[in-house]
Amino acid sequence: MSTQTEIARRYDIDWLRVLAVLTVFVFHSTRFFDTDGWHVKNIHTYPGVDAWVTFAAHWMMPLIFVISGASTFYALGTRGAGKFLKGRGARLLVPLVVGVFTHSALQVYLERVTHGQFRGSFFAFLPHYFDGLYGFGGNFAWMGLHLWYLEILFVFSLICLPLLLWLKRGSGTRVLHRLGEFLARPGAVYLLALPIMLLLISLDPEAPLGARPWGGWSLVPYLLFFLYGFLLVSHNGLQRSIRRLRWISLSAGTLLFVAYLLLKTFGGDPAFGTQRYALIFSLYGLSSWCWILAIWGLGMRYLNFNAPSLRYANQAVLPFYVMHQTLLLVVGYFVVRWATPDLGKFGVISLSSFALILVTYEFLVRRSDLLRVLFGLKARRRAPHSVGRSPLAQTVKS
Repeated sequence: MSTQTEIARRYDIDWLRVLAVLTVFVFHSTRFFDTDGWHVKNIHTYPGVDAWVTFAAHWMMPLIFVISGASTFYALGTRGAGKFLKGRGARLLVPLVVGVFTHSALQVYLERVTHGQFRGSFFAFLPHYFDGLYGFGGNFAWMGLHLWYLEILFVFSLICLPLLLWLKRGSGTRVLHRLGEFLARPGAVYLLALPIMLLLISLDPEAPLGARPWGGWSLVPYLLFFLYGFLLVSHNGLQRSIRRLRWISLSAGTLLFVAYLLLKTFGGDPAFGTQRYALIFSLYGLSSWCWILAIWGLGMRYLNFNAPSLRYANQAVLPFYVMHQTLLLVVGYFVVRWATPDLGKFGVISLSSFALILVTYEFLVRRSDLLRVLFGLKARRRAPHSVGRSPLAQTVKS
């Protein structure tokens, strides 16, 4: 059997996680300047930025859910179900709840002020933060705005756990192996795009189940991407196939996305249920999967190495994600008012926010056990002191 069991740490997955979150940061840095609505907007917006936003959105969060599914495969190899859920709760639910009741309120406040929906200070707004649910006419950010990913990942982990345990440890291992064997055949991995395409063309975006406020997607396809990530790393032959096909996947993803963009740009938004709608979003779904396979294959080829910077970044990536949008909006709220070229505004917003996030992480979050826990990290390990032996002596011995 070529189904994987326990192997050495996958540094390429760590790198992809870090790079994916950095892409989210760049993505949100540009949202001040695209033509769609957002929390805080620049006076001038640019249709050209829309192409980048559309391109990034069509693979960015799906890739993150694939990475999460892959990480779940490895986590279930070393932990029982109870320990796994406890770890997920500490890493996902704690920073989510903290965010909902703290800095998410600041994001909502900035949105209300810039959209002319509130006048006054942040502290004057705070009592109104609990007036109704955000997204339903109110203010309370019940999913933490950009932190929705943490909540959805926890829900997916919870509801899929029996299935994943069966596939990982029970009689389902044979099913997982056979599926991996089939998908390892030349080109068969592209068949996984078919369910994604069917969901995109069959779910009404005006209905609750098909609504796409979650990074440009509805939630149901994200569940597929999560399960696909679990599947991709379960079989060595499948991974070798993805690696061999990386350049084909990249070429196909590029051509498919260009075709999607041209059809949508020159024909306008298609009506749900029409043949044109089915064609456009079939291209969208297939392009998304090709891009994910290309990135995954390129990562296996070029990113499977360790480095001190990776160890630091891999620990910082969750606090970085939790903080990034709030600090971007705070900086952007002031910078978009400047009488300077918009390209300069983008540079100031992105670079100063990036620096502010890193400084906050390094000098506050990373060095405080309380803040570490609140941002989803473990408290620092402290060496136990033996009786009659000084800390210095223990350090020397170790």
